[in-house]
Amino acid sequence: MSNKYIYGPVPSRRLGRSLGIDIIPFKVCSYDCIYCQLGHTTDKTIDRKEFYQPSLILKELKEFLNQDIKADYITVSGSGEPTLNSELYEIISQVKLITDIPVVTITNGSLLWDKEVRYALKEADLVIPSMDAVSDEIFKKINRPDRRLEVSRVLEGLMEFSGGFQGKIYLEIMLVKGVNDSDSEIYKMKDIIQKLRIDKVQLNTVIRPPSEKSAVSLNNEEMTNIKEKIGADIPVEVIADFERTSKAFYNIDIENEVINLLKRRPCTLVDIANALGIHNNELIKYITEMKRKNVIKSYSIDNSEKNYYKVY
Repeated sequence: MSNKYIYGPVPSRRLGRSLGIDIIPFKVCSYDCIYCQLGHTTDKTIDRKEFYQPSLILKELKEFLNQDIKADYITVSGSGEPTLNSELYEIISQVKLITDIPVVTITNGSLLWDKEVRYALKEADLVIPSMDAVSDEIFKKINRPDRRLEVSRVLEGLMEFSGGFQGKIYLEIMLVKGVNDSDSEIYKMKDIIQKLRIDKVQLNTVIRPPSEKSAVSLNNEEMTNIKEKIGADIPVEVIADFERTSKAFYNIDIENEVINLLKRRPCTLVDIANALGIHNNELIKYITEMKRKNVIKSYSIDNSEKNYYKVY
């Protein structure tokens, strides 16, 4: 069965088996983060619209669930920022009617100042918003937001959302070496965290191939040190997967298909996904593991923004 909106289940260190729902076209986002594993944002916006008909998404989800697929969470996310979809409330509330699997929404948190976005998320069991910076200069450097967004507005939205949402909130912080990992910025983040009503903080770093080669990961020791600086009144955990890809979820046939394709010609992530009928968010796990094993490598042509992959 060819799926446009549903993918997985994929392995997730924090969510177990995650069945994804992609409700945003590829790289429609309010940010253009330097660490994004899906590459550069091609449509940067904060204007919300429908994008896809909820009925089509739900029809595909029902077909998927009828296959008796096991999942720990249904993850409403996207190949961009899911809260840009104006039908988010309809999608989440209808998903809740057709399955008992908990629903999580992963968001960059940039639109939580909008009361309609906060309302749209209210039926979710878990929301995972991001907060990568609290200083304006660092916010613009790491997230490269839509010009209409200011970090103060984003943080105010996060505070208002955390005070009113009835489900669980895990706050994710993506750390990039030399960008947002200074003691000054970390302690500013801690001040904000202490004002939020959240269940835990999750620290991540650049593990998968980023959109900018300058986006470098922190090591495990550095992540642990930051965890200790933030942790006190609220649980903090390092979720960056420094270990290897879970073999239980790894399909060697997909790896072989990727290799065979790249032997014929170099391809971008989107090229590979389209050729093999694999969702971008699922494929990236294979790309990451294959790069780790030195099976494939990435490069750009004439300093373009596109990353291509080829076999060694």
